[in-house]
Amino acid sequence: MSGRIARSCLFLLAFGTGIASAADLPVFDFASLRQLSLDANLSLVAARDGVDAARAGITSASAYPNPETELTTGNAAPRIGGASGHAHAIAISQRIDNPWQRAARIGAAEALAGGAEAGLRQTRVGLLSRLQVAFYELLRRQEEVSAARDDLALAESIYERVKVRVDVGEAPRYDLIRAEAERLTARNAARSAELRVNQSKVTIRGLVAERLPAEFQVRGDWTEPRALPPLEQLRERVLGSNPELAVLRAEQSRFDRQLELEKARRMPDLAIRAVQERDPDLENNRVGVLLTIPIWDRRAGPIAEATAQGLRVRNQLEHSQFTLSQSLETAYGQYDISRNQINILEGAILREAEAAVKVAEAAYRFGERGILELLDARRVFRAARNDLIAARYDLEVARIEIDRLQAVEAQ
Repeated sequence: MSGRIARSCLFLLAFGTGIASAADLPVFDFASLRQLSLDANLSLVAARDGVDAARAGITSASAYPNPETELTTGNAAPRIGGASGHAHAIAISQRIDNPWQRAARIGAAEALAGGAEAGLRQTRVGLLSRLQVAFYELLRRQEEVSAARDDLALAESIYERVKVRVDVGEAPRYDLIRAEAERLTARNAARSAELRVNQSKVTIRGLVAERLPAEFQVRGDWTEPRALPPLEQLRERVLGSNPELAVLRAEQSRFDRQLELEKARRMPDLAIRAVQERDPDLENNRVGVLLTIPIWDRRAGPIAEATAQGLRVRNQLEHSQFTLSQSLETAYGQYDISRNQINILEGAILREAEAAVKVAEAAYRFGERGILELLDARRVFRAARNDLIAARYDLEVARIEIDRLQAVEAQ
């Protein structure tokens, strides 16, 4: 009897130590993790830098061409007669910016900046969606650990009770073997649940970066299941606001403007040139026009490239629209399935399984049922409880995916 008491005390001490250490860990809700991620995530920082670079491209495209200055100097020596001495010439050329080229060039740069901004939004929405999924996964794993520890404590208690009954001859030794197997299974389940918690923490730290400590907990509630809008209404929102589609539309606009630019470059380029020449006898002042005529290079390659790129983006846009519609239908169906599972599990199955466990425990205590009936009742209750935790998580994942497709930022 003293050995059983010692084992029980050691288990309670270890379990209490685990609870105390968990209670000392810093606790984060989703809002605090969200802010940390927005401040420190490097992919988001890189996307912001890309927007700045694209906006600078508009400034570059809007710039006018600089004038060109040419200065030559030397000595003048007459061949027949006249003065000899120093001579020099100054020439200034100013290229005239073609208005059609300029408009197309600026339009292409603006489309590129619009695509970068849409890409930043896509990165931000995707990051927060992944973070929210990881948050609820850790919340799920924490609940699984808590449930596994409860199961382990109960398995230890059942084992001690069975051992007492076996020692006094009220139960066969086979019951003790089953109780020991159940205790070992509970220990393995608790250890596996703790490892899954650590894996979830690693995922969150990868999204938030180094500002998050290695050991922490999260605090949050499962959202209540709610009815979704009609599927077609959600599809319209997705096709109208999804940032992935916005990126592709901006890219298509950029190649359309690039095609306009390349076609405009087949027109002659115009420049004004002023020249002043001085030698010992004469001073010449001339003003003229430089005309670059595209005879050999008719921009056939760049035009074909811009045309092909535009077709590629257009086809990719159509494919993305179809893919996003399919993803929406999948998430929509998963949300309904998970909502129904939660209603069923919370409404009847879990309560009935819990009541069956209480009946089996009472019957075993009074010797009316064997250990098998008690363990089976516990197994049914454990499966229903874990199914409820999984269904809540699946519901959150489906909801987050629907919000992500609509470009709704996780809050």
